[in-house]
Amino acid sequence: GGEVSARIKAILKDLGIANDVVRRLSIANFEAEMNVIMYADEATLELCILPAAVQVTLTDRGQGIPDIELAMQAGWSTATEAMRQRGFGAGLGLPNIKKNTDEFAIESTVGVGTTLRYSVHLN
Repeated sequence: GGEVSARIKAILKDLGIANDVVRRLSIANFEAEMNVIMYADEATLELCILPAAVQVTLTDRGQGIPDIELAMQAGWSTATEAMRQRGFGAGLGLPNIKKNTDEFAIESTVGVGTTLRYSVHLN
């Protein structure tokens, strides 16, 4: 976990994106990546660097989220005991993504998967 978010961080730094934007996106990307590792069968991440913002779309195939409103509450988690023993499952993933981005949207279908869309403005 963390390989994809680290690669994106390097790309953003190479492009001269402001450190604050890189930091915020790194947090959001790491949280999203860990959710994929823990809950999805596979996923794709699309990174779009536009003049006004950096946009990320992450689409996974997996179990989906039965109650998005509940999943957005800090501290709520469906992590297994094994996940918790590895230091995950604090229930901060989705709330941290939303907190560190300027735009955030989530769609999910149980038994199908989840799509996250988020962006951070460059100005």
